[in-house]
Amino acid sequence: MPTFTALTTLPDEARAEALGEALEDLDPAPVGVGVFELEDGSGLWEVGAYFTESPDDIALTLIAAAFGAAEFAVSELPEIDWVAHVRRELKPVEAGRFFVYGSHDADKVPAGRIPLLIEAAMAFGTGHHGTTLGCLKALDRLATQGFVGKNVIDVGCGTAVLAMAAARIWPDTVLATDIDAVAVEVAEANVDANGLQGRVDCLEAVGFDHPEIARRAPYDLVFANILKGPLIQIAPDMAKHTVAGSLAILSGLLTTQAEDVLTAYRAAGFELVQRDDIGEWSTLVLRRA
Repeated sequence: MPTFTALTTLPDEARAEALGEALEDLDPAPVGVGVFELEDGSGLWEVGAYFTESPDDIALTLIAAAFGAAEFAVSELPEIDWVAHVRRELKPVEAGRFFVYGSHDADKVPAGRIPLLIEAAMAFGTGHHGTTLGCLKALDRLATQGFVGKNVIDVGCGTAVLAMAAARIWPDTVLATDIDAVAVEVAEANVDANGLQGRVDCLEAVGFDHPEIARRAPYDLVFANILKGPLIQIAPDMAKHTVAGSLAILSGLLTTQAEDVLTAYRAAGFELVQRDDIGEWSTLVLRRA
């Protein structure tokens, strides 16, 4: 079955969200719509729709003009078994003591490493991206230095790879949260696949806005591997849910965005412990002053 994509950009989150909703009323209707902030520092938002039959070019032109978006770029995708393709291409990742792998590489887990099974079909947060890799290395370094997390939360957990890594090395239960219900389902599946039931609790929440998150506070370690905008937005709430000496590992930001995020967290009472850049991505380790 052919798949068609229609992609456009515009510089306003509210209009991007509204455009995404309007696309759902097209005929033929898309099978999926996504709205994402581009991670290149441009401030643009991408709106994409996916169709199983060729979309109406005239309707796309009219709806783009109505919302002030760029003209849609329509493409037909080749029929590829993407899961099989990813399994062939993704190799295991080593980050300090951690070894992140798919089930197709189960025979490659080296002795003495902490294995974290993440299926290729659940690609975001496999450890290959510089942000996840940076967070895992930062966690490994903190543990090597003697830090022990007793109350850990992973905000925007995706596959829950960071929460599971913490649960592998420390005895206390870790909380993993995400704004997206599908991501929470993925996280729960990964927790089960790694035998960490009861060690990692998964929860759908926006930032720190959930009664269970408040009940478990204060946290001594917070992971937040998200995007620049949300990182800045949750800085005050992170301060409210931590205490002096608490640590935060932040990523999901470009090296060009790191100073803006640092400014927001310094204003919220955090100080920089270490910054690591992997390619174009930064990972920040902060301490609540």
